[in-house]
Amino acid sequence: MPQDVVVPYFDLKVQAAALREDVLAALERVCQSACFILGEEVREFEKEFAAFCGVKHCVGLNSGTSALHLALLTVGVGPGDEVITTPNTFAATVEAILYLGAKPVFTDIDPATANLNPQNIEPALSARTKAIVPVHLYGRPADMAPILETAERHGLAVVEDACQAHGARYRGRRVGSLGHVAAFSFYPTKNLGAYGEGGALTTNDDRIAALARNLRDHGQTERYHHERIGFNYRLEAFQGAVLRVKMKRLEAWNARRKAIAVCYRTLLANAKVGMPRDDPQSESACCLFAVYVDNRDAVRAALRARGVETAIYYERPLHLQPAFAGLGYAPGSLPHAERACQRVLNLPLFPELTDEQVRYAGTTLAEIVGERQ
Repeated sequence: MPQDVVVPYFDLKVQAAALREDVLAALERVCQSACFILGEEVREFEKEFAAFCGVKHCVGLNSGTSALHLALLTVGVGPGDEVITTPNTFAATVEAILYLGAKPVFTDIDPATANLNPQNIEPALSARTKAIVPVHLYGRPADMAPILETAERHGLAVVEDACQAHGARYRGRRVGSLGHVAAFSFYPTKNLGAYGEGGALTTNDDRIAALARNLRDHGQTERYHHERIGFNYRLEAFQGAVLRVKMKRLEAWNARRKAIAVCYRTLLANAKVGMPRDDPQSESACCLFAVYVDNRDAVRAALRARGVETAIYYERPLHLQPAFAGLGYAPGSLPHAERACQRVLNLPLFPELTDEQVRYAGTTLAEIVGERQ
C-alpha cells in the first residue's frame, strides 16, 4: 500500500452508507407511530438483545453511564459502601459508583490481560464492600469464575461493565449473563452502536429488571404515579429502531473484527510489542486492539507520518486522574495499571477496514518498532 494512503482509526461513514436504506425505513416506522420515547421499537430491541446475551431481561437506557448507575443502584449500592473495580477503564465506571455516594476501591490489573486481577480482590475487601465491578476491557472478558466465587463467599454483588464487549463469551457464556447485572453502552463506536447515545442493563433477576424499568422513567408505575424518585434515563425510539437494524449484522461484524485481530497478531508476532493475552476458553468481542510499545509517543508519531491513525485507551489510569484525586491514591500505588497506560497504543479496528489496510497498519508498526532480539 502506498504510504500516502491513510488508515483511519475509525470511520462510520462506510457503515452508515451501507445501512442507509434499512435505517431510513426503521426511522420511518417510528415517525409513522409518532412514539418517540421507549415504545414498540425499544421493547422489540430489548427482547432481541436479551436473547442475544442469553438473559431474561434487557432494559434499554439512554447511555452506558446510566446503565452503570442503575445497575449499581439496583443491587443496593449506596452511601458509605465500597465497590471494588479496576483503574484501567473509562471514567464512567467510577463516576457511577460516586453518584451513589459509594467509594471506588481500585485493585491493580493483571499485567498479562489488562483486566481486573481476581487475586487482588480479597485483600481489598472490608466490612463496607458491597459490590465488584469487573470491566471486560477492549471486549476481552474478565476472568469471571474466581471473581464470582469470591463474591459468593462474601455476599457481594457483581456488576459487569460490558460496555466494550457486545457478543464476547466467557467459557461459552455471553458476557452480560455472568454477574447479577450488566451494563452495556451503545455509543456509536461500539461493536453495536446507536446513531447517538444509548445503553442497556441486562439481568436474569426479575426484581432488578422491574426496578430498573421504574427508575429509568422517573419512578413511575403508571403515568404520573411516582412510586420513588427516579431518573430520565429512557431510550429514544429512534435509537431502538437503529439498534434493531444493526443487531442483524452484529455477529458478522464481530467475526470481521476477530479476523482483523488475528491478522494483527500474526503480523506482529515477532515485533517488539506486547499484547494482552487472550483466554483460549473465552472469546473476545475485539472492540479495540491494544499493543504495548516503548517510546509510545514517538511510535505513534511515526505511524501517523506513514498514514496510520491510532488512539490511546487509556492514557492515564483513573486513580491518577485529577477528578478522583480525593480517593487518595498516589503514583506508584497501582504499578501494573500505570505501566499499561504509559505504553498502550490502539490500532485501527472496525469491520469496514480492508485486508490491505490491516496489513499496511500491522506491517508498518512492525517496521517501526523492529523485531525482538
